[in-house]
Amino acid sequence: MNANTFDRYLARASAVHRLDPRVKVVAAVAFIVAAALLPAGAWGVYAAAALLLLAVTVAARLSPWLVVRRSLVGLPFLLAAVTLLFTVPGRVVWAGPFGLEMTDAGLARFLGIVARSLLSLGAAVLLTATTRVPDILHALRHLKVPAVLVSIIAFMYRYLFVLVEEVQRLLRARAARSGRLPGAKGGGSVGWRASVAGHMAGQLLVRSLDRSDRVYQAMLARGYRGELLTLAPHAMRPPDWLALAVSLAAVAGLIIIPRI
Repeated sequence: MNANTFDRYLARASAVHRLDPRVKVVAAVAFIVAAALLPAGAWGVYAAAALLLLAVTVAARLSPWLVVRRSLVGLPFLLAAVTLLFTVPGRVVWAGPFGLEMTDAGLARFLGIVARSLLSLGAAVLLTATTRVPDILHALRHLKVPAVLVSIIAFMYRYLFVLVEEVQRLLRARAARSGRLPGAKGGGSVGWRASVAGHMAGQLLVRSLDRSDRVYQAMLARGYRGELLTLAPHAMRPPDWLALAVSLAAVAGLIIIPRI
């Protein structure tokens, strides 16, 4: 299958790509935490954080539109915050049907959540676009994240590809057994289609369990002991320390400035 199905890494010859993965992981996590701690209505700080992401994007030789497009994947999850538009007390700015009234405070709260969410997603997008997944996992181990947790993340990422392959095999098998005349409508009733989909889901579960057991036994036969090994040295150099200090200082500024 195409390895780019889930891989978000984009190879570029940039200073950001050459940084040690630990620097990028720490900077991304610190930025996300800072974005979450920003007060509602701090639009100037939101703009400064967006400019900071833009500067890193340009330094990484990536398209700003690409970062924005990938960040929009989180917009559907923001629907849970729509109720704030009508439940936060404040001056009514819009009156709708069924007695719904949008307030200025609710609108500011909702837009603040959207801004902070998009900033956090932008940082995560930049991290995955400039750092390979194995390097991120090894950086987590260097940062003393428990080995069990890192292994779970690694297997989850790897098995996404395996599950997609199994689904593609099931879909090809269904298509090969579903012949129909040209121009004729194929398939049966909704109940029949639901039954077929249920059987396919069951087959996917059985195949996944069998595949996971075989893969685990193969890993044990090859010396797996719960640690992910790498040939990359991941040694911190002076530019890495400088980039880490600058990024942490910028993040600290985002947190401190609104409270001055």
